[in-house]
Amino acid sequence: MKDFLQSKGFRSFLRVLLAIGIGLGLGFVLTIFVSKNPLASYRAFLLGPLTQLNRIGDWLEESTTLIFLGLAISIVFTAKQFYLGVEGQMIMACFTTAAVILFFPFSPVVRIILAFILGALTGVVWGIIPAYIKAYLNASELVSSLMLNTVALKLFEYLVIRFLKVPGVSSLMSERFPAEVSLPSFIPNLPFLAETRALWDKQTSLTIFVYLAIAAVIVVYFLLYKTPFGYEIRTVGSNDKFARYGGINVKRVIMQSILVSGIFAALGGIHLTMVIHRRALLNMTAGLGFEGVNIAILSFNNPIIVPFASLLYGYLRAGADIMERTTDVSRELVTIVQAAVLLLITAERLLPIIQQRVTTPGDEEAPVIKPGTKKGASDVL
Repeated sequence: MKDFLQSKGFRSFLRVLLAIGIGLGLGFVLTIFVSKNPLASYRAFLLGPLTQLNRIGDWLEESTTLIFLGLAISIVFTAKQFYLGVEGQMIMACFTTAAVILFFPFSPVVRIILAFILGALTGVVWGIIPAYIKAYLNASELVSSLMLNTVALKLFEYLVIRFLKVPGVSSLMSERFPAEVSLPSFIPNLPFLAETRALWDKQTSLTIFVYLAIAAVIVVYFLLYKTPFGYEIRTVGSNDKFARYGGINVKRVIMQSILVSGIFAALGGIHLTMVIHRRALLNMTAGLGFEGVNIAILSFNNPIIVPFASLLYGYLRAGADIMERTTDVSRELVTIVQAAVLLLITAERLLPIIQQRVTTPGDEEAPVIKPGTKKGASDVL
């Protein structure tokens, strides 16, 4: 027990809890200055998502989308690629999914399967350009991915207006998906669960995507830590020069890490389209791709931690919506809380690196040499 309490993982967990506590404390202090009833406002923020079944559903639905985005970013961050093109991959997958569901003349089951396959393929294809120019032209993946995000958003808007927009309706949205093209509920269709299933189906939109998200976490974990490809990603992320010296094709690994991440980004878009909105509409991603970056930072790029970070982040977003609807405080307050938590966690992780950089040679301890031997690398204790 003592070893566990002194372990690096447990201390990191405590530091994350401390960062969250400080962020929430800062949020309450700000609420005092902007709200006429700060206690009620902050209570709505902290406890609102748990007060009603439909609010619990909203929290879990949003968290499911965030899990896929967090996994996508964790893959590229593990390879030390500061790639932020998840937003573009996700929004293009949203269009493909809507087009398949609305226009393909197949049975509902076939359309659902094709929506998953073609949506995931769209996410991969959209990542080819930034992946290629990073791997083979050494262009900044940060700049190229951000620029392509804007291209994707504008292209999505054009495609919705040109092909999906409902005639005679001012809003830029497609028709609602037919009821027969729906995913099953996450609660099994068993006789003793019939009432519970009916209640959840009536007030929430939770589907088997919940289990798909759990499966995705397991897949990414095994991909990164139990396969040769994962070893290559982690080696390139640790030291690309060493990886190249060891015979790893660094360019191929960079491309593949970005393309594989596109599959999970696309799954987030498919969930957004098929489950949450059940149509394609303008601004449906609403910056969710960048929330995936926050999830990856909170989880230290560890896919096992991604679901917990997503649940936390989804809870904050759900609480912000409730607070904005029921009190006099806007959701921007939660943005400040999120930023404070991320800054504290990032600062804690950067501090050892900064200390190492500023350490002068005179501050380091001299190596201890075994008596009676010549000085050599193998003799340093």
